[in-house]
Amino acid sequence: MKLSVVIPCYNEIGTLREVLNSVIDAPGPEKEIIVVDDGSTDGTRQLLEQDVDGKLARVIYLEHNQGKGAALRAGFAVATGEIIIVQDADLEYDPRDYPALIEPIIDDRADVVYGSRFMGQRPHRVLYFWHRMGNGLLTLLSNMLTNLNLTDIETGYKAFRREVIQSIHIEENRFGFEPEITAKVARGRYRIYEVGIGYFGRTYMEGKKIGWKDGLWAVWCILKYNLRR
Repeated sequence: MKLSVVIPCYNEIGTLREVLNSVIDAPGPEKEIIVVDDGSTDGTRQLLEQDVDGKLARVIYLEHNQGKGAALRAGFAVATGEIIIVQDADLEYDPRDYPALIEPIIDDRADVVYGSRFMGQRPHRVLYFWHRMGNGLLTLLSNMLTNLNLTDIETGYKAFRREVIQSIHIEENRFGFEPEITAKVARGRYRIYEVGIGYFGRTYMEGKKIGWKDGLWAVWCILKYNLRR
């Protein structure tokens, strides 16, 4: 079995090399590592071109910054592993959680697995109260419309059977990907599992990009993709 790891990155010069080393060293099956550079301007692209490209399965360069959803759409399209997992290019998510994330799929109990930051015994960095409250409200609204009981729809760790994610048309270019994909896997009646993961969140000074405007857009995406016929 092969695991495709899709890594969207935008201006992650400070963390990308360490993330790639962590993914390479992570336990689990054979890995196909696909990096999608989303128009970086901080030297990330040069790092990929000079030190990384040719050593990984695939590096995709988008001409200009479009957002996480657009980068994932490009990465999913070329992935060939039986399981595809999303890995952010910062240091917030630990690739040592891969075995737990993919186990329900390997055991043929799940088609989609969410890694929840709010369950389990793994370490969690303590950060922003209002981010946690906002995430809870988004998850509650999503659950009300999907009739799922997820604890963390905004998690960056999601694993999919390849045929599932490649059959879904992703429309959102930015962080709206998270509520969109949740609505669409719920509508597809796929088997969804959730497992606890560690989380080592960044501050804005450390490079965190998501903000309150993305939260408002997430509300719109939850309504749009769940109520649209």
